[in-house]
Amino acid sequence: MTGYSWRHFDPLLLVAALALTAYGALVIYSASLPRGAEGFVLSSEVQRHIGFAAVGALLMIAMTRVDYRLIDALGWLAYGFGIVVLIAVLFLGSEEFGSRRWFDLGFTVVQASEIGKLMTIIGLAKFLTDYRDRLQEFRVFGASLLITALPAALVFLEPDAGSAIVFVALWLVMTAFAGARLRHYLILLAIGLCLIPVGLAANVQDYQRDRIRAFIDPTSDPQGAGFNVIQAETSVGSGGLWGQGLTQGTQTQLDFVRIQTTDFIFTVIGEELGFVGAMVLFGLMILLLFRILRVASRSPEPLGQLLAVGMLTMIAVQAFINVAINIRLLPVTGIPLPFISIGNSSLLMLFVGLGLLQSVLAWREDHRPRGA
Repeated sequence: MTGYSWRHFDPLLLVAALALTAYGALVIYSASLPRGAEGFVLSSEVQRHIGFAAVGALLMIAMTRVDYRLIDALGWLAYGFGIVVLIAVLFLGSEEFGSRRWFDLGFTVVQASEIGKLMTIIGLAKFLTDYRDRLQEFRVFGASLLITALPAALVFLEPDAGSAIVFVALWLVMTAFAGARLRHYLILLAIGLCLIPVGLAANVQDYQRDRIRAFIDPTSDPQGAGFNVIQAETSVGSGGLWGQGLTQGTQTQLDFVRIQTTDFIFTVIGEELGFVGAMVLFGLMILLLFRILRVASRSPEPLGQLLAVGMLTMIAVQAFINVAINIRLLPVTGIPLPFISIGNSSLLMLFVGLGLLQSVLAWREDHRPRGA
């Protein structure tokens, strides 16, 4: 027998997400503190982060009441909505830093790629569930790639290479989990290697080339493309074991690192909270990922498992890329640190996605044993 039951709600999944968000609010508070401010000053950035987190938590709880199996009927509609949003932002989005990634709604901005990621997870989970018995056919395998390649290409055109990479990671992990053949990946890899020179020549823009040069040798342009790379390394490296103290980091408080409430927020953690602060972040993130993995292991059917695997991949890959950029393991590309960076649409979509996973637990078979 299947049905809805609150007793399957995972409180640790909600607690982990809220703890990460609270940690993010603490870091944003320090990063957005006006220079020379005295006493406790709650910036508008912190207020927005807390406000959208509260809305997100309510949406997560509300989504628990929605039977996730509706995706069988509405999955393609959700995917289509995501594609429409990604197309619309290219024509109607507000331009900032040379990119069209956001809809300006006046009271807030909405990043189209964040909607596209969740809708693609839903669409791909629907496809892989419907065709799981035929995924070892190359044409079905190729169709799964096209489902992901379309939103990835639209995001790349914004341009937003970092988010495009997340779409590729979603496809790789979700299809592998669904049982795709290794031989098919190798065929596509060979084709991709042949096309890389053409793609680089045709699509890589000047600012992207500058970022690659800055990654290899930031001192070649220390006041330009290499500036943030150098300052980020200095910030993280100066934190030591315990950090310089919240609101006490010189790089952070003197605004040496640009966009430090979004793409470079890990530098604030590294400088002011040190190695211990970074370990707290990783511990909370690992707790969240393990609770998501638990959803995949307890789901009675492939659809719920694939939704959980997709959410786990999206969060883990974004976290890895963001931290790797901050410590110069990867070239700079704009991508938020989940739950930590400022990003209203990112925060809402993360909580909605976790709400879907709570629905997977809440609507599973009632006779299945409860677990921790």
